[in-house]
Amino acid sequence: MFIETAQCMKTAAVLLSLKDLNRLSVRGGARRLFSSSRCLSAKIRPPPQRREKVEIPGLEMITYGERMHYVPGLSKPVYPVWERSYKDPRYYKSPPAEKMKLYKDTPCYIFNPRSNVLEGVRQAEWLTKTKRISGLPPHLLSLAENPENQLPNQDERVQNAIKHARFWDTTEARPRKERYSNTLLLNLLHLCATLQSSHPAFGRRMLSENCSIAATWRRGEDLFQVRGQNSLLYSSMDPLPEASGKTETAETADHVLETFYPVSPTIDLQKVHVYKEEFNSTGFKDDYPYPHAHTLYFLESADPHFKLLREQFRAKMIMFTFGNALARAHRLYGTQPQRVLDRPITVQAVGTNGRIFQFLVFQLNTTDLSGDDGIKNQMWLDEDVELYDFAKVRPLIKKKQVKVPAGLAGYKPEVFNKFLALYLHGAV
Repeated sequence: MFIETAQCMKTAAVLLSLKDLNRLSVRGGARRLFSSSRCLSAKIRPPPQRREKVEIPGLEMITYGERMHYVPGLSKPVYPVWERSYKDPRYYKSPPAEKMKLYKDTPCYIFNPRSNVLEGVRQAEWLTKTKRISGLPPHLLSLAENPENQLPNQDERVQNAIKHARFWDTTEARPRKERYSNTLLLNLLHLCATLQSSHPAFGRRMLSENCSIAATWRRGEDLFQVRGQNSLLYSSMDPLPEASGKTETAETADHVLETFYPVSPTIDLQKVHVYKEEFNSTGFKDDYPYPHAHTLYFLESADPHFKLLREQFRAKMIMFTFGNALARAHRLYGTQPQRVLDRPITVQAVGTNGRIFQFLVFQLNTTDLSGDDGIKNQMWLDEDVELYDFAKVRPLIKKKQVKVPAGLAGYKPEVFNKFLALYLHGAV
């Protein structure tokens, strides 16, 4: 019976042409030839393994080094490493970490601009020993509500700034986010700066880009550092006033910090053994005329090769705002922990992706961050605030109905009032 079946299969294979097989494969039929049953995909060849060099004591290897050319059957000569008599940075090889001068057995956990912490804002609160308050302080928002502090034709000029960033700044059908977000931020800063004629204190401020920051502190038994570059720093000759009074600051002692056990607070932080223990720097010299950090501006798409989620982006804003305040406190009061600062240090931050804004006000009340008890720092966070709903070059049409018209739609003037309030803080 099996012999007859095999003969029938051979006959069918001969009668079935290649065109028939192609037609069957296109229509979902068989994809294999009847004469073969192996799989059609080949396996990836494993990488070749290096042969181990066996050294026999007392036995000298015969090499072709003296002959100055390759000889089959003879081993390859091993020459000593040639050391240059001069320093060439192209061929520099760093020594092992254990042999470096700054090597220490105790690790240090570093937060850098690319740190993607798991717990986001909660982890930043614990690291900085901070109490979070939703929304911005009411007295700060009232600064932009005063008509004397507003721009003439404010809403129209802000909308033109948005249209310039989204439509007029490029000929592309859809501009890149890293381009229009940066253009929009600079446009809004330029609009705020036009109030300098009525607010002379704006002339005592300066914008700086990509300045480095470093701050060191202890939290429990671990050592932490914030290191990196500020995206855009707005500094001033005069420090910002306190965002809360002494009574509210004293009440923070009763606040209980939120934990995220069993997750470690050091998760996703860079762990290093080569570092300086007391490394604190504001990024400027002692005689810099604008030593006080006023506001930090962050862009979600500043690095096109790296992107953070909004929760982690807000944590980055908190950590770098805290780092600027702590570095300034160490310069004013020394590196010894202070339970309560005589004058709290206030630093602000604004983050955006070109449409959604994050607003932050941070007040450093203490530099004694080792324990969970005592006075806490404070921060006011207003998150995920939309400046407008849509900015379309072409209308969005679904089922022959215009869902979103072309142009700017859904502009919210109260969001720019918050942006302007942070800019006016300290000048009114």
